[in-house]
Amino acid sequence: MSTLSTSLPGGTWTLGDLTVTRFGYGAMQLAGPGVMGPPADHDSAVAVLREVADLGITHIDTAGAYGPRVTNLLIREALHPYAESLHIATKVGATRDEHGGWPPARQPEDLRRAVHENLETLGLDVLDLVNLRLGDARGPQPGSLAEPFETLVELQRQGLIRHLGVSNATAEQVAEARTIAPIVCVQNMYNLAYRQDDELIDELAEEGIAYVPFFPLGGFSPLQSSALSTVAARLDATPMSVALAWLLQRSPNILLIPGTSSLTHLRENVGGAGLSLSDEELAELDKIGR
Repeated sequence: MSTLSTSLPGGTWTLGDLTVTRFGYGAMQLAGPGVMGPPADHDSAVAVLREVADLGITHIDTAGAYGPRVTNLLIREALHPYAESLHIATKVGATRDEHGGWPPARQPEDLRRAVHENLETLGLDVLDLVNLRLGDARGPQPGSLAEPFETLVELQRQGLIRHLGVSNATAEQVAEARTIAPIVCVQNMYNLAYRQDDELIDELAEEGIAYVPFFPLGGFSPLQSSALSTVAARLDATPMSVALAWLLQRSPNILLIPGTSSLTHLRENVGGAGLSLSDEELAELDKIGR
């Protein structure tokens, strides 16, 4: 099994004391439609995860709510016992309802249950990284995170969690979390077209804290999408490749977790993210979200 992480675009980043490849993998798409139930092709999902490891990717993002529990169990089936170099990040703070919704689950008992469920389904004694998911399906929402975050800090003190992060968070919530305990990452929606966190990303980079964008192609207007496609066509690349390459070049603390249930797309994403964009191309792309 390859661990030549330097061959992946972007090199590596250190989350606390864990070194991970900046090019990671998000497991959400391995679950069934609407991120509910089992995958359409179980063997293919397992094969994708094994290819993730064979490519040298050492950062996998998951959540107990995916499926629910489906992606965690697939990761365990495909990759357990885990290589020492592989680090799995999970999220708590939301659950699933019978309609496929994502209701918040941030009471202390919800979070304790979620952490223990993640340990059980992933087959681990300690979770490398747990992100507290805040806000709701509309995005980050204002308000204190003190009570739920302090619950996770207590579980960290008990030795069940190595490192903490926050997800779907406002800049104020990130700052509040850091007054309570160290965090190693922030996971928010961000891409070429959706640039609300530009200032936050730069602040986190100075502090050595990772920023993990989700929806690398989400929230584009038709006009913005057209501008991206024009640049991609000129480079003989896909829009996804250009979007991923731009993120890697945007700031050294950005970690990618593109998801796919296809071996072909996985390999395309790795190759595409390695695209080198010139200063002129970066300037042109920069206009999309301004």
